[in-house]
This record gives sequence, structure tokens and C-alpha cells, in this order.
Amino acid sequence: MARPKKPKYEYVEKLNLFRKRVKDIHGKYVAVYGRTPDELTEKLLEFNKQQEQGAENKDNPLFNDYAQRWMDLHSANLTFGGRTDYQSCIDCNIKPYMQGKRIKEIRPDDIRELMLGVTQKSESIYTKTYMLVKQILSSACENGYISTNPCPAMSKGGIPPRERQALTQKQIAVLLDAVEGTKAYLFCMIGLYAGLRREEILGLKWDCVHLDKTPCIDVQRALRFEHNRPVVSDRLKTKASRRVVPIPPQLVQALQEEHMVSQSEFVIHNSENGPISGTQFKRLWNYVVRRTAKDRVYYRYVDGVKTAHHVEAKLGAQAKQGGFTYTIDFEVTPHILRHTYITNLLLAGVDVKTVQYLAGHERAKITLDIYAHLTYNRPEDILEKVNAAFGTT
Repeated sequence: MARPKKPKYEYVEKLNLFRKRVKDIHGKYVAVYGRTPDELTEKLLEFNKQQEQGAENKDNPLFNDYAQRWMDLHSANLTFGGRTDYQSCIDCNIKPYMQGKRIKEIRPDDIRELMLGVTQKSESIYTKTYMLVKQILSSACENGYISTNPCPAMSKGGIPPRERQALTQKQIAVLLDAVEGTKAYLFCMIGLYAGLRREEILGLKWDCVHLDKTPCIDVQRALRFEHNRPVVSDRLKTKASRRVVPIPPQLVQALQEEHMVSQSEFVIHNSENGPISGTQFKRLWNYVVRRTAKDRVYYRYVDGVKTAHHVEAKLGAQAKQGGFTYTIDFEVTPHILRHTYITNLLLAGVDVKTVQYLAGHERAKITLDIYAHLTYNRPEDILEKVNAAFGTT
């Protein structure tokens, strides 16, 4: 009886190793190496064993592997910020709780346990985490890995956002007086009197600013930062973001004055007349931050040790550097400017549908959910309507 022939392997002189090319479960050729024919034979046996196990789990992938594949396939239609946001949520909030679990093994309690881990985070992160898990598992259903989506009904969770306070007329005057003559002034004016989002202000070009018969801003572009680099596109947050916003005289005057001296196509621009980067925007907004009276922390190295120094910026005091006075004693963010604009429209009696359009909200429900208390929590304004409803004279 003839002895079985020993397998013949290719010898790679450059590597001083024996090699065998074999197909994996995906039909691709991969190379397996060994220092001796016997070692390579052992490695091939181990490779085949792993391939058999992989074939068994081909229809039952690890949740984390499938989640990443889903992200890779669905991220093309997202902005850079959206992709970064979703990937961070998957990496930080989902993958740690799904480590080692396979798609077919996921149960409703696994999702509940995962969501329990994000209850101490913000309400928006909680909602986003649930939404991503549900979409990933819905995709698994569509592709035949599971028959039903194990996601339980969503329960409330996360820490609700602190209610933002719109600026009063007095605060608006203080803010504009504080930043007048700085690069932040025009940005604040557009936010307060046109209600544009930050990315819409930074992406605004003069071809969309109309200052003649009917002064208005045509919102057509947005500027977003990708690794600090400015990227301007006509892709806005939603379809409703594309709108024409009439502007009041004080903003018209500010824009006219800037347009007379501007040599850039951008309304808000850098020293080279181009769109501003993420770092340049921080410098711009620093004109507001530096004039705000609050406790500040500076870090310095003392004898090679990083030491924190606390400095209290008192209202009315003069800054040691810059010569300006600390005049702002309230919170100001780019979004608060927009929030103030929408609040003032509603308090002036502008109907909700008009406010929805001017704010660029996709649905009136968004406007109502955020700002309903402004129009329905003022008894002095609705007393007449209540009396009329019940026949009271």
C-alpha cells in the first residue's frame, strides 16, 4: 500500500519561509506561512478549523462587527460632523455593552441594559443611542439575519437639557455694546436679527444678502468644519433650512457698513478674505467670552508642575490685557442668539407657522415643543380669549 504523499509547499527564499495560498470563506486567496513544512501543515489545519467556525457564524455575525459595517454603508449621506457624532455614539455607548454578542443572541433585556448605561448622559445622547441600535437591528432584519427586531419600546431617559434663557432687550444692548468694533459684532447681529444657525452665518456670501427694496437674507449655504478646515456647501440641515429671511433696519445698516469695506465674497471672513476655520471661529467668539464676568482658570507650569490659577473677572473691572471692561454677566452662545430671535418673534405675536419658516424648522411641532411656553404661559395675554370662550364680559 502506497504511503500518502506529503503536501508540497512553495518556498519563499526572501522570507526563508514555506507558503501555501488557500481560499477563505469569502472566496479570497490568503497566504499561510510556516518555517518548516510540518509547521505550515499545522497552521493550515488551524486555518481550516477557523474557517469552519467562521462559516457557521457567517449568518450570525457579532453585533459590533455588523454595527460597524452598517455605519460604513450608511455614512456616505451624512455630513462630516454627523459621521463623527454617530461613530462616537456607537464606539462609546453601544460597542462596550455589545462586546462578544452575536446578532441572533440579542434579546430585549440586552437593549434595556445597554440603555441603562446611558441614562446619566444627556437626553439627546440617550435618544440617539436608542435610534442607532434600532436602525442597526432593523437593517439586520432586512438582510435576513434575524426575523424580528428585538428592540423594546423606547422609554424616557437621559438628563433633560437645561432650559435656555433668551436674552432680554437690556442684555442684547450690553452684548452689542461690548463687542462693537470686533469681529464678533456682525456675527452677533445676524444671529439676533435673522436667527441663522452658526453654520449658516459662516457660510453666508454677499450674493445672498439683499439690501435694496425688500432687505432679506437668502439662506443657501452652510459652512462646517472638517478637522478644523472650513467646508462650504449648499447642503443645509434640512430642506426647511433653505429660506428667505426678511431683516430689520438695524441689521441692514450693519450689513451695509460691512459691505462697503469688505473685499471678500463671505460676509464673515478671515484676514485673507476666505472662509474661517474652526480655530478662527473660536478666536472670533472669544471676543464675547473674554468680556464675560466669570471665574477663569489659567494653567501655568511652576517648577515643572502644571498649576491651576483661578482669576475672578468682576463685572465693571478692566481686564489687565486688552484694556476692555468686563460688562457681560449672562450666558451667551451662538445658539442663544438664534433662540433670542425666535423668542422675540413669538412674543411679538408672529404666528407659529411663520416662525417655523423663518427659523428653518422642518415641522411646526419642533417650534411648538421648544417655544410653546412663551405663548401659552402668559395669562395677561390670553385672559381675553378665555373670557370670550366662557361668555364672560
